[in-house]
Amino acid sequence: CRKLISYPRIRSTLMDFLTVTTMRNAGFEAFDNIAGGETAGIPFAALVAERMALPMTYVRKKPKGYGRNARIEGQMNEGERVLLVEDLTTDGGSKLSFVDAIRETGASCAHTAVIFYYGIFPETEKTLGDHGVDLHYLCTWWDVLA
Repeated sequence: CRKLISYPRIRSTLMDFLTVTTMRNAGFEAFDNIAGGETAGIPFAALVAERMALPMTYVRKKPKGYGRNARIEGQMNEGERVLLVEDLTTDGGSKLSFVDAIRETGASCAHTAVIFYYGIFPETEKTLGDHGVDLHYLCTWWDVLA
């Protein structure tokens, strides 16, 4: 998925689809902020945020270790409803870490959107669901192999 940013027409079409799919599933006015997960999620979050006309932030995997030592970069406010955007998901582990960092700001994060979901780890959607997070995606391995 990371190479998709190098192909403007494909990238644009996929971001249109991801935006529409997420808004259809979660609601048109469901979000106040779009957050990208470091690193691959950042460009896709920026593109989705642009389409939704919303602020964009990003979440670090861990604090830098100097300066503000923050995991969130950009303006994220208490009470905001945040959509976490990434390129793909396997077992959902990194999503939970990013969601926890978002929630520590006082914002809520009940949705994550990805282009590709492997769909081969049966516990992924349950794990995310148990954490209060709905997964939105465009395709799985089963779509690719069909």
